[in-house]
Amino acid sequence: MLSKAALWILNFFGWKLIGELPKLNKYVIIIAPHTSNWDFFIFILVKMHYRLDVVFIGKHTIFIGPIGWVLKKLGGLPVNRSSSHKVVDQIVDEFERRQQMVFGLSPEGTRSYLDHWKSGFYHIAIKAKVPVQTAFLDIDTHSLGWGPLFHLSGDKEKDLGQIAEFYADKRGIKPEKFSKIVFKKNK
Repeated sequence: MLSKAALWILNFFGWKLIGELPKLNKYVIIIAPHTSNWDFFIFILVKMHYRLDVVFIGKHTIFIGPIGWVLKKLGGLPVNRSSSHKVVDQIVDEFERRQQMVFGLSPEGTRSYLDHWKSGFYHIAIKAKVPVQTAFLDIDTHSLGWGPLFHLSGDKEKDLGQIAEFYADKRGIKPEKFSKIVFKKNK
Protein backbone atom coordinates (compact mmCIF):
# COMPACT_ATOMS: atom_id res chain seq x y z
CA MET A 1 0.00 0.00 0.00
CA LEU A 2 2.73 2.47 0.96
CA SER A 3 4.70 1.47 -2.12
CA LYS A 4 1.83 2.39 -4.45
CA ALA A 5 1.08 5.60 -2.54
CA ALA A 6 4.73 6.67 -2.76
CA LEU A 7 4.80 6.01 -6.51
CA TRP A 8 1.53 7.90 -6.96
CA ILE A 9 2.95 10.94 -5.12
CA LEU A 10 6.16 10.87 -7.21
CA ASN A 11 4.14 10.57 -10.43
CA PHE A 12 1.75 13.32 -9.33
CA PHE A 13 4.71 15.70 -9.05
CA GLY A 14 6.03 14.57 -12.42
CA TRP A 15 8.96 12.41 -11.30
CA LYS A 16 9.82 9.27 -13.23
CA LEU A 17 11.89 6.42 -11.82
CA ILE A 18 14.83 5.01 -13.78
CA GLY A 19 17.07 2.00 -13.28
CA GLU A 20 17.17 -1.08 -11.11
CA LEU A 21 18.66 -1.84 -7.73
CA PRO A 22 21.26 -4.58 -7.46
CA LYS A 23 20.15 -7.89 -6.00
CA LEU A 24 22.84 -7.84 -3.32
CA ASN A 25 22.67 -8.13 0.46
CA LYS A 26 25.15 -5.36 1.22
CA TYR A 27 26.12 -2.13 -0.50
CA VAL A 28 26.47 1.64 -0.06
CA ILE A 29 24.12 3.99 -1.93
CA ILE A 30 25.37 7.49 -2.69
CA ILE A 31 22.70 10.06 -3.44
CA ALA A 32 23.52 13.15 -5.49
CA PRO A 33 23.02 15.95 -6.26
CA HIS A 34 21.92 16.97 -2.78
CA THR A 35 21.07 20.66 -3.19
CA SER A 36 17.68 21.12 -1.50
CA ASN A 37 15.72 20.10 1.59
CA TRP A 38 13.26 18.44 -0.83
CA ASP A 39 15.86 15.81 -1.77
CA PHE A 40 15.40 13.97 1.53
CA PHE A 41 11.62 13.78 1.18
CA ILE A 42 11.82 12.72 -2.46
CA PHE A 43 14.23 9.90 -1.64
CA ILE A 44 12.09 8.80 1.32
CA LEU A 45 9.30 8.28 -1.24
CA VAL A 46 11.72 6.33 -3.45
CA LYS A 47 12.75 4.25 -0.42
CA MET A 48 9.08 3.54 0.35
CA HIS A 49 8.27 2.65 -3.26
CA TYR A 50 11.12 0.13 -3.51
CA ARG A 51 10.51 -1.11 0.06
CA LEU A 52 14.19 -0.47 0.59
CA ASP A 53 15.50 -0.93 4.11
CA VAL A 54 18.18 1.77 4.10
CA VAL A 55 20.31 2.79 7.04
CA PHE A 56 21.38 6.44 7.05
CA ILE A 57 23.11 8.73 9.51
CA GLY A 58 22.14 12.16 10.74
CA LYS A 59 23.33 14.68 13.26
CA HIS A 60 22.46 13.41 16.72
CA THR A 61 20.87 16.77 17.51
CA ILE A 62 17.94 16.15 15.11
CA PHE A 63 17.01 12.81 16.69
CA ILE A 64 14.87 14.43 19.37
CA GLY A 65 11.24 13.80 20.30
CA PRO A 66 8.73 12.71 17.66
CA ILE A 67 11.00 13.69 14.75
CA GLY A 68 13.79 11.54 16.18
CA TRP A 69 11.39 8.61 16.53
CA VAL A 70 10.26 8.97 12.88
CA LEU A 71 13.85 9.26 11.64
CA LYS A 72 14.83 6.10 13.52
CA LYS A 73 11.82 4.25 12.08
CA LEU A 74 12.94 5.33 8.60
CA GLY A 75 16.40 3.82 9.20
CA GLY A 76 18.23 6.75 10.75
CA LEU A 77 21.18 6.32 13.07
CA PRO A 78 22.10 9.36 15.18
CA VAL A 79 25.83 10.11 15.16
CA ASN A 80 28.05 12.74 16.64
CA ARG A 81 30.11 13.66 13.58
CA SER A 82 32.90 15.39 15.49
CA SER A 83 35.22 12.46 14.70
CA SER A 84 34.72 11.14 11.17
CA HIS A 85 36.95 8.07 11.60
CA LYS A 86 34.79 6.77 14.42
CA VAL A 87 31.68 7.16 12.23
CA VAL A 88 33.31 5.19 9.38
CA ASP A 89 34.30 2.43 11.79
CA GLN A 90 30.80 2.38 13.33
CA ILE A 91 29.21 1.87 9.91
CA VAL A 92 31.78 -0.78 8.91
CA ASP A 93 31.04 -2.60 12.19
CA GLU A 94 27.32 -2.53 11.30
CA PHE A 95 28.09 -4.07 7.88
CA GLU A 96 30.06 -6.85 9.60
CA ARG A 97 27.34 -7.45 12.19
CA ARG A 98 24.39 -7.68 9.78
CA GLN A 99 23.45 -10.27 7.17
CA GLN A 100 21.88 -7.56 5.00
CA MET A 101 22.59 -3.84 4.99
CA VAL A 102 22.12 -1.00 2.58
CA PHE A 103 23.73 2.21 3.80
CA GLY A 104 22.71 5.45 2.10
CA LEU A 105 24.23 8.90 2.27
CA SER A 106 24.92 12.03 0.30
CA PRO A 107 28.67 12.49 -0.21
CA GLU A 108 28.14 16.24 -0.38
CA GLY A 109 27.18 16.13 3.29
CA THR A 110 25.31 19.42 2.98
CA ARG A 111 22.84 21.26 0.79
CA SER A 112 25.34 24.09 0.27
CA TYR A 113 28.08 24.21 -2.35
CA LEU A 114 31.43 22.73 -1.31
CA ASP A 115 34.60 22.47 -3.37
CA HIS A 116 34.75 18.73 -2.62
CA TRP A 117 32.79 15.63 -1.65
CA LYS A 118 33.24 14.00 1.73
CA SER A 119 35.12 10.72 1.42
CA GLY A 120 33.34 8.74 4.15
CA PHE A 121 31.29 6.67 1.68
CA TYR A 122 34.50 5.65 -0.07
CA HIS A 123 36.26 4.58 3.12
CA ILE A 124 33.18 2.69 4.31
CA ALA A 125 32.82 0.79 1.01
CA ILE A 126 36.52 -0.09 0.87
CA LYS A 127 36.74 -1.18 4.53
CA ALA A 128 33.44 -3.11 4.44
CA LYS A 129 34.33 -4.60 1.02
CA VAL A 130 30.99 -3.62 -0.50
CA PRO A 131 30.14 -1.92 -3.83
CA VAL A 132 28.74 1.58 -4.27
CA GLN A 133 25.34 2.05 -5.94
CA THR A 134 24.72 5.47 -7.44
CA ALA A 135 21.36 7.17 -6.94
CA PHE A 136 20.44 10.42 -8.60
CA LEU A 137 17.90 13.18 -8.94
CA ASP A 138 17.85 15.25 -12.14
CA ILE A 139 15.58 18.29 -12.20
CA ASP A 140 16.03 18.84 -15.97
CA THR A 141 14.53 15.46 -16.90
CA HIS A 142 12.43 15.19 -13.72
CA SER A 143 13.87 11.74 -13.24
CA LEU A 144 15.41 9.95 -10.32
CA GLY A 145 16.61 6.51 -9.59
CA TRP A 146 19.59 4.25 -9.91
CA GLY A 147 22.75 4.57 -11.94
CA PRO A 148 25.66 2.16 -12.22
CA LEU A 149 27.03 -0.01 -9.43
CA PHE A 150 30.73 0.60 -8.77
CA HIS A 151 33.19 -1.91 -7.34
CA LEU A 152 35.86 0.41 -6.00
CA SER A 153 39.48 -0.34 -6.89
CA GLY A 154 41.21 1.58 -4.11
CA ASP A 155 42.49 4.14 -6.63
CA LYS A 156 40.54 7.15 -5.34
CA GLU A 157 41.16 9.41 -8.33
CA LYS A 158 40.19 6.75 -10.88
CA ASP A 159 37.10 5.61 -8.94
CA LEU A 160 35.89 9.14 -8.24
CA GLY A 161 36.51 10.09 -11.86
CA GLN A 162 34.18 7.32 -13.02
CA ILE A 163 31.54 8.35 -10.49
CA ALA A 164 31.90 12.00 -11.55
CA GLU A 165 31.41 10.96 -15.17
CA PHE A 166 28.05 9.43 -14.28
CA TYR A 167 26.88 12.53 -12.37
CA ALA A 168 28.20 15.02 -14.97
CA ASP A 169 24.81 15.61 -16.60
CA LYS A 170 22.68 15.44 -13.42
CA ARG A 171 21.31 18.71 -12.05
CA GLY A 172 19.82 19.13 -8.60
CA ILE A 173 16.84 21.24 -7.64
CA LYS A 174 19.27 24.11 -6.96
CA PRO A 175 22.04 23.28 -9.48
CA GLU A 176 24.37 26.04 -8.32
CA LYS A 177 24.75 24.20 -5.00
CA PHE A 178 26.00 20.89 -6.48
CA SER A 179 29.44 20.32 -5.00
CA LYS A 180 32.51 19.53 -7.03
CA ILE A 181 33.13 15.75 -7.27
CA VAL A 182 36.65 15.54 -5.88
CA PHE A 183 37.94 14.60 -2.45
CA LYS A 184 39.52 17.21 -0.25
CA LYS A 185 43.30 17.05 -0.45
CA ASN A 186 44.99 16.26 2.87
CA LYS A 187 47.48 18.89 3.92
